[in-house]
Amino acid sequence: MVSALPRTGGRRALLAAAAVLVTLGLVLWWLLPLGSPPAPGGQLTLSTGVRSGVYARYGELLKQDLRRDLPRVDVRLMNSAGSLDNLDQLTNGNAQFAIATADAVVEQQRRAPEAAARLRACARLYDDYMQLVVPGDSRVGSTRDLKNLRVGVGADGSGVQLITRRLLAAAGLDFDDDIEAVRAGIDRMPKLLEDGKLDAFFWSGGLPTSAVQQLARRTPVRLVQLGDLIPALHRQGGRARHYRAAVMPADAYPQVQKGQAIKTIAVANLLVTTDRQDPVLTEAITRTVIRSRDRIGTKVHAAQRVDLRTAVFTDPLPLHEGARRYYVSEKP
Repeated sequence: MVSALPRTGGRRALLAAAAVLVTLGLVLWWLLPLGSPPAPGGQLTLSTGVRSGVYARYGELLKQDLRRDLPRVDVRLMNSAGSLDNLDQLTNGNAQFAIATADAVVEQQRRAPEAAARLRACARLYDDYMQLVVPGDSRVGSTRDLKNLRVGVGADGSGVQLITRRLLAAAGLDFDDDIEAVRAGIDRMPKLLEDGKLDAFFWSGGLPTSAVQQLARRTPVRLVQLGDLIPALHRQGGRARHYRAAVMPADAYPQVQKGQAIKTIAVANLLVTTDRQDPVLTEAITRTVIRSRDRIGTKVHAAQRVDLRTAVFTDPLPLHEGARRYYVSEKP
């Protein structure tokens, strides 16, 4: 038979055990992230672009990193005509995140101000470069030479067509009367040019664009400079303020450029959402976008331009609160 502990000894043992429990509780309180929100979950749709464009490829690679960083989030990709279409998908609720050019955002703000007021940015990504592609033996030396020719102008709802209209106006050409406008995207225009059904096509995308690379491997093509249009383009006022003079480096398309840089225009791409999105989820997505730059950049060279220092410059959109939290947390 086990004898009972003395009353004094039992009280001391109980007090010692309680002290251990209190100490353990304090340690756990310091170590565990009490009050932190649960990991984001659910489903979201990212609207990208045409299947063979840079937006679509970037979206595919970003989805892989989001799957790793946010395993409880089911990320789905939506193909689209491009920037303007993406913004429509956001404002009508079909997508929760999208990629769009800064000039397309301004156009959306002009044509649907109430809906566009809810748009917010997560990050400035990389710049799109405007590219005018013609057959290798074409006599086209400037946009003005496109008069009466068959010109690929981008699909309806694309940022390509938005810029093309403004470039043609800067060159003194009427979109509807002075060219035969073929409303197709980068998924169709290269083949149409190769088959002799187009005399030229415009494209706005990151460098290099694989569809242009592949076209150059199949048939001789040239890139036509657009730098001479910058002054006239800027005279169009506020709607053109996001276009800047740029140079396509000689190694963007080495087979095409043969060591020559090409003067053109560029416009920034933004990762866009709305003010309805959860700040915790938006912060996490912004973090993955910035941290995935190097991996994605090995396959989409334009993504190498994604940078923490420039990502916050998202004019004409304010930062989403979740994105802002991420950038503040990264300050030294």
